[in-house]
Amino acid sequence: MKILFLTQFFHPEPIFKGLPFARALAERGHHVQVLTGFPNYPGGKLYDGYRLAPFRRDLEDGIEILRVPLFPSHDTSSFRRICTYGSFATAASMLGPWLAQRPDLIYVYHPPATVGAAAIALARWWSVPFVFDVQDLWPESLSATAMRVPTWTTTLVDRLCRVVYREAAAVVAVSEGVREVLRSRGVPPDRLFVIRNWCDESALRRPVADVPEPGVFRVLFAGNLGAAQGLDTVLEAAALLQETSPSVRITFVGAGVESERLRHRAAKLANVAFLDHRPPEAMPEVFARADALLVHLRDDPLFAITIPSKTQAYLAMGKPIVMAVRGEAARMVEDARAGVLCPPEDPVALATSIERLRTLDSGERARMGRCGAAYYERELAMRTGVDKFEQVFTQALTTCERRPHG
Repeated sequence: MKILFLTQFFHPEPIFKGLPFARALAERGHHVQVLTGFPNYPGGKLYDGYRLAPFRRDLEDGIEILRVPLFPSHDTSSFRRICTYGSFATAASMLGPWLAQRPDLIYVYHPPATVGAAAIALARWWSVPFVFDVQDLWPESLSATAMRVPTWTTTLVDRLCRVVYREAAAVVAVSEGVREVLRSRGVPPDRLFVIRNWCDESALRRPVADVPEPGVFRVLFAGNLGAAQGLDTVLEAAALLQETSPSVRITFVGAGVESERLRHRAAKLANVAFLDHRPPEAMPEVFARADALLVHLRDDPLFAITIPSKTQAYLAMGKPIVMAVRGEAARMVEDARAGVLCPPEDPVALATSIERLRTLDSGERARMGRCGAAYYERELAMRTGVDKFEQVFTQALTTCERRPHG
């Protein structure tokens, strides 16, 4: 099967269905090309070694990566964000037919929703089906990130999403909650599938010995430092713990629109540290220094039906988790018996949960970590997810007839 992997974000950007997924498909005999942008996420600046050009061809692990230009930005400006998303969708639509080989099927990674416009254009150009992988619900996620977006924009995005859902040969949701929302928006059940995310196993699951630090309990938050994460709550919890549990240390690893502000606010907290964004292959050493891993999101209804991608990575790393998210993600950690739960945006509850985990016997914390790793291997491993995607791709090719447009 010839598969075009259409995504605005790709290696070396942190994307869980990136190069490892493309490589896994290629290892199963599929021909995979990637159509993407120039890497700039999450900082909004082009990565070292890249400069904007009309196009660029890269080869990674035998995967051909075709890069088209975009306006690089990832800050709180809704105008610049629109320029970023719109520029990639336009460039992919216009240049894709001339850069990529005609595929049998297009796999589309969303967000942003605007990539769906490029998917429709390319699918019509080549008369091939596309599979739309919904990682975030739009337009809800725009308001959930606290970015100021005009009403006309959210209305337009909602209409675009509904058109994309209608055009897609199959739509994939990352959780049962997201599937139910998509069903309510008219996606037929026979074209709607749930495939949960996995982590970058080749990078994160390298064996690295833990690095103990006697007398210190180290909590790690790894990932995007954005508005959706609600990390002021974590700093408030750190201030409480500084007084009640001075052995607790909280480390943030990552980048994002809130990074500088959070660093400034935490300047007087001796128990908080920030590390710059690391590539996935450098993270095992960071995880090895952690006693517990933290997930926190704002208390928004959207996040009760989604599963933060770091959850899978945390489970795979075999460390106990502090899960400060409601809904499906919390149930996953509870089912795995892999950590402790607490409500989001509640600094007192968060501090209490961290302290509770700290005071557990080290053997009990180790048991939580083993349970999480076993759950990941049983339920979420990449081989399981790739099996399911192959089934969806095959169904899209063999049973989906092109529907009339218009």
